[in-house]
Amino acid sequence: MKKIIYQTPDELKIRVDRNMKELLPVIRQLKKKKPPQLDEKVHALHEEAFDNFSCLDCANCCKTIGPRLIPADVERLARYLKLKVADFEAQYILSDEDGDLVFKSHPCPFLMPDNYCMVYEQRPRACREYPHTDRKRFYQILDLSLRNCETCPVVCAIMEELKENK
Repeated sequence: MKKIIYQTPDELKIRVDRNMKELLPVIRQLKKKKPPQLDEKVHALHEEAFDNFSCLDCANCCKTIGPRLIPADVERLARYLKLKVADFEAQYILSDEDGDLVFKSHPCPFLMPDNYCMVYEQRPRACREYPHTDRKRFYQILDLSLRNCETCPVVCAIMEELKENK
């Protein structure tokens, strides 16, 4: 895998747009075939990528996309911040057009200037799991991963590697 460098979401979007014509057929093929080795391959690429890239150099996900929060996240964060759940919700949470609970602001209200997360140990499940490149049945989230290419340089590198080694 090539060295992964930080890119802004705008730069990543240009990169994805440039590769889209080649990425889409690969994604369609992977979704159709559901190759048994896909998880193993993507997980190995995930490990290699994160051995060479620090999220602290980037934080695009924290700056541009908000996690969908589940009630357990809200309760855990409120408890950690020593707030009542209702007070935490009033200060930080809103219900979006789909009825999902999300943070009111972007970047994330808990992202510090040095890209560290002030609630890292208590962060929402969606943040813990992002960018989802180490999950099982990766073929099920190929479309999501393609969208995540516009935010995460690691996902972009993994998808490009899949394209190169189809």
